[in-house]
Amino acid sequence: MTASRTRAQSAAVIGELREWQRALRDQFPILTGHPQLSYLDSAATAQKPQAVLDAIQTYLTTTNANAGRGTYPWANTTTALVEQTRDRVKGFLDDPAPERSAVHFTSGATEGLRTIARDWLPQLLADGDEIVVPLADHQANISPWLEARQQLARQGVHVRVLPMPYQRASGDYDHTALADLAGPRTRFVAATHVHHVYGGDMNLHRIRRAVGPHAVICLDAAQSVGHLPVSAAQLDVDFLVFSGHKAMALPGSGAVWARQARGPAFTPGGWPGTPNTVGIASLAAALDWLEAAGTDRIEQWTVALAARLTDGLRHLDAYEILGCRTSLAAGSPVQQRQGIVTFRHRDIDSGDLGFILFSHGFMVRSDSHCQGEAGERDGSVRVSLHVYTSVEEVDRLLSVLTSLG
Repeated sequence: MTASRTRAQSAAVIGELREWQRALRDQFPILTGHPQLSYLDSAATAQKPQAVLDAIQTYLTTTNANAGRGTYPWANTTTALVEQTRDRVKGFLDDPAPERSAVHFTSGATEGLRTIARDWLPQLLADGDEIVVPLADHQANISPWLEARQQLARQGVHVRVLPMPYQRASGDYDHTALADLAGPRTRFVAATHVHHVYGGDMNLHRIRRAVGPHAVICLDAAQSVGHLPVSAAQLDVDFLVFSGHKAMALPGSGAVWARQARGPAFTPGGWPGTPNTVGIASLAAALDWLEAAGTDRIEQWTVALAARLTDGLRHLDAYEILGCRTSLAAGSPVQQRQGIVTFRHRDIDSGDLGFILFSHGFMVRSDSHCQGEAGERDGSVRVSLHVYTSVEEVDRLLSVLTSLG
């Protein structure tokens, strides 16, 4: 496929979806209220559409009560909301066996992963077992598993940590090396769906082939849920964890989906306390909004914008783009990035570049992005897109970056 043909395809997607995107962007009051600013940090948190804001207001002014604690109508309505949202999460994730699976609400992906590590993983592992940890991914998908190993060691159970192998040139997992590394004692694999720095889909189907049918796979889906279609039926994973605030719900909301097919049943330990009912209400509304908008079209839009940005950046010698080098050209034979583009200026400090870009109205992330010890050691600027990001914003960003080169 030629570069010109793929560039034309990206332009065709933008042309086809442009009016659809404009109509959706108009539903975000924070953006329409600040037209001089460009929010390009959606991998950190997504903005909220009016429908989610309305759902929060309606809940707090009509039926706000504690779930599972009373018998009066407001409490019953809230209890029903929580249970219905569990089913809503299963439906949104294309759950292949909702009658068997479980959904546990959390404050976000970090707490969800830590809950699995603390309350479930020790039941699975025995002395001499192995777990695979992605040490170049987000700290939230690293620290809990290392903490679990320490917890088990204090109990006399010694577990070996196998670092997830990477293809250094691309940032993708090295699935061939993983197949050579994994053995019969490899019981648990932590993985990421879309990398929060490199923006690549980490090819989960290849992980399952590499580790075999019996190992448990826990998926950090913080950068995929709400950004692209996510199907638990197609992803042969056992846990799928995501943050609500990255999926257009309130901060402090999130969920763990558990398949309940391999290992012991997932049941969080301890007294549950009061759930974040308003967060759960916002999550239900966000999933409704995303489904109506179409996560397939959201993915098409953000991938097309990311291709436009990377294709422009690769012609600027002053910048180093992180991640897969092959995917930079518009005519790339491999998949394009999922709405995340991270780069460095060869002469300007990334922190300074972030301030410079904000002086032009761009809000980006500029630091080490919470990567683990095997990740990037130097700072960089991350541009992360969503459905409300316009093509004009991407083109204006490229113009500013060009002027700095």
